[in-house]
Amino acid sequence: MKKLFFVICLLSGTGLMAQKKQLSEAAMQRAQKKEERREKINQLIKQEEEGALIFNKQSAFSFNLNTDGWGLKYEKGKYKSITSTNLWWLEFGERKHPKEERIPTLSSSGGFILISNYIYGKRNNFYYLNLGFGQQKLIGGKGNKNGIAVSAIYGAGLSAGLLKPYYLDVQNLQTGERTQIKYDGTNQSTFLDPNAILGRGGLFKGFNEIKFVPGAHAKFALRFDYGRYNELLSAIDVGINASYYSQKMPILLLNPEKNFFFNAYAAFTFGRRK
Repeated sequence: MKKLFFVICLLSGTGLMAQKKQLSEAAMQRAQKKEERREKINQLIKQEEEGALIFNKQSAFSFNLNTDGWGLKYEKGKYKSITSTNLWWLEFGERKHPKEERIPTLSSSGGFILISNYIYGKRNNFYYLNLGFGQQKLIGGKGNKNGIAVSAIYGAGLSAGLLKPYYLDVQNLQTGERTQIKYDGTNQSTFLDPNAILGRGGLFKGFNEIKFVPGAHAKFALRFDYGRYNELLSAIDVGINASYYSQKMPILLLNPEKNFFFNAYAAFTFGRRK
């Protein structure tokens, strides 16, 4: 019995020593990983203080004020290096003709006076949907957290031109009948007659008649980022856009149609970095 008891104690002691050794090795590994994380954080802080944009990915929304319309954009970015970020974006907006003129109108219906307006000679609303890919290149980093980082953004991609017929609310001067019409190539005299036009058609009139025109686009911009590093993206973008479509886009009657469009824009961009 004494020998058996001695063997059991010896085995138990050996097992405890092995268990303590494993726990010690695990503790050392945790301490080493903790030290590696601390060192990595210190390196990121140092790079940030030197003006670098340090993050894994970013996402942002923008509102664009274009010289020929407006746009809304969603942007996604993936960190590549201290100075480079890969980007893709999806943008929807409306392009307007520079000679568009809004005409106010007065009409009566059921004893009420109706105030409306319309765009003279407007044939189609021209919307666009852009899918693009590009890069953001850091030009100048922030000197401190309250500074401004300047980056160049460039890229290109596909563009879908969306033509929605523009409807007018008109009245037959002989019969007094009221109806909504779009330009069809045969009714130009009525479509351009201010005496017959009561105002624009319904807001959603024509959306089921949208025509798709394929194209491509490219852009270049400078981004002035005043947000905090690694947390918030707050910036103003100033740039130029160029788009080309597979056919001429009819927007305004009595004016030349074209395939190529060029504009400048300013965008207010807000998002987050992780």
